[in-house]
Amino acid sequence: MFKAARIAVLLLILIVVGGKTWLTQKHSISWEHPLYVAVHPFSGDNSEKTKRYIAQLDPIDFAGMERFLAKQAQAYGVDIDQPISMYLAEPLSSSPPEQPDRSSTLAIMLWSLKFRYWNWQTKRNSSQADADIHLYVVYFDPDSTPVLQHSIGMQKSMAGIVNAYGDRRYTGSNHVVMTHELLHTLGATDKYNLQTGLPQFPEGYAEPGKKPLYPQRYAEIMGGHIPIDTNNKKMPTSLRQITIGWHTAREINWVQAE
Repeated sequence: MFKAARIAVLLLILIVVGGKTWLTQKHSISWEHPLYVAVHPFSGDNSEKTKRYIAQLDPIDFAGMERFLAKQAQAYGVDIDQPISMYLAEPLSSSPPEQPDRSSTLAIMLWSLKFRYWNWQTKRNSSQADADIHLYVVYFDPDSTPVLQHSIGMQKSMAGIVNAYGDRRYTGSNHVVMTHELLHTLGATDKYNLQTGLPQFPEGYAEPGKKPLYPQRYAEIMGGHIPIDTNNKKMPTSLRQITIGWHTAREINWVQAE
C-alpha cells in the first residue's frame, strides 16, 4: 500500500514537472531571449586530482561555448546576440543515476523516470534552480579513466549528463561533448551511424557539398566526428573544428523547414 502510494506521488510529480518542461521547451527554441544553462560539476572518480580541477572551475571556462553558439546562430540569421548564457552551479552532492543497460527497453524506461525525479530534486535545491537547461558534468581523471561512458542529453527533461575529463588539456573536447548534449536538449538528433560511429551523409557532414568530399575539414556537431573518407573518421578536439549543419539548425528552429 505504502509503495503504491509512493509510486502514485512520483507519477503526479512527474506529470507536473513534465507540463512545466513542455512550456520551457516551447519557449527555448523561440530564441526570443538567451537560454540560461546551468553546469553542475561532480567528481565521478572521487580523486583528489578531479576534486582540485572542479574547485578551480570558473564561469569563464565555458565562455567558448557561448561564443561558438552565438557565431553559429548569427550565420543562420538568428536575431539574438547571445543565444546561450552559461552559469556554473555548486558541485553536486550526489551523482546522477547510473546509466541503464542500453539493450533493455524496460531498464531505459525505468531509468528515465528515476532520472527525471532526481533531476527535479537536484535542480530545485540548486543555486541555479531557474535555469532553462541543466547539464550535469561528471568529471574523471583521464589517467585513470581514459575511456568515458556515453553522455546523454534529453529534450523531455531539458537536462543532460556529460562525462568529461577533469584536466585542462581536454577543455576543448569537453566543450564539444557538452555542446552536443546541450543541443539534444533542444531537439537536435544524432546524425551518425550507431554501429560504426561514422557521420551520416549528408546531414552529419559539415560540408556535404565540398569537392572533393574527403577529407572533410570540420565535424557537424551532431555528426560527432570529422569524416576522413568513407570508412574513417577522427574526433574533433575543440569547437574550432565544429559547425552546426542545416539539418541540426532546422531541428533547433534556427531555420524554417522548406
